[in-house]
Amino acid sequence: MKAARARAGDRRPRVAAPSRRAPARRKPSTIDRAVDHLPISRETLRKTGNWALGIGISGAIIAGLIAMGLPQMIGLLIADGIGDAGFKVRNIEILNRQQVDSAFVYDVAMRQQARPMPLVDLDGTRAELMKMGWIADARVSRRLPDTLVVDIVERVPTAIWQYQHRLALIDKDGVVIGPVDDRAMPDLPVVVGPGANRRATQLAALMAAAPSLRPLVTAASWQSGRRWDIIFQSGEKVMLPEGDQEAAKALNFFAQEDKRAGLLGKGLVSIDLRDPSRMVARMSREPGSKIESPPALSAKSVT
Repeated sequence: MKAARARAGDRRPRVAAPSRRAPARRKPSTIDRAVDHLPISRETLRKTGNWALGIGISGAIIAGLIAMGLPQMIGLLIADGIGDAGFKVRNIEILNRQQVDSAFVYDVAMRQQARPMPLVDLDGTRAELMKMGWIADARVSRRLPDTLVVDIVERVPTAIWQYQHRLALIDKDGVVIGPVDDRAMPDLPVVVGPGANRRATQLAALMAAAPSLRPLVTAASWQSGRRWDIIFQSGEKVMLPEGDQEAAKALNFFAQEDKRAGLLGKGLVSIDLRDPSRMVARMSREPGSKIESPPALSAKSVT
């Protein structure tokens, strides 16, 4: 009986063991979905990321060394070693110098003396040389083992600029080359007036319209920033109109009339060609007197 009760008492309701459910799957993120669509595997991406990280760390280390000046220190040590081997500036060679003061060039170039060749400041030396008016260009180079070569391109003076009681040489572009000693005036035309130096090219083109007059011209005065007065060696002043074409036409007309009638050297003070319809002349002995009209004066007349 007891055994039967025991068996009966053992009939307890059995509790089922908890079932092991699979963990809920995480919903893939936008980045995961994007990665799945890439044509490379996740492993390749992981390796690439490691490489990128390594490169970034290396770059940071290199940047730190540069900030500390280590490459510059190494470069200076190497340059000093090259200099100790005999590669230092000991000689200066100047090429194509004619008018430039050689003492000025040597003074600038010799600032690099005894420097190791790799440390020579070529650009700085050139910049100092370019401050001289005579120098249009300069090329500075190294010639191993110990020579610094300075090749100079000089400006060509084309006129003398007279302004504020001073005389200066100028080139075809009107760049001031240097002062002129009035005791030794070069045989060059003189341009007079403010801004006349910047009109040197224009004046050269104007004189090309009348080449026969060019050797007879002693000066050209730029008037009111608009037009030229041409002064001849014999004292006459020809007043030209405004405008490049108008001035060239008037000067060419005057050259033809001078060749035909000999207007220069006849005591005239001025010849006014500003009015395209006539030529007005003034004589020194009788200011305002009329000049006899030469025959066939083209489209102009003389009063």
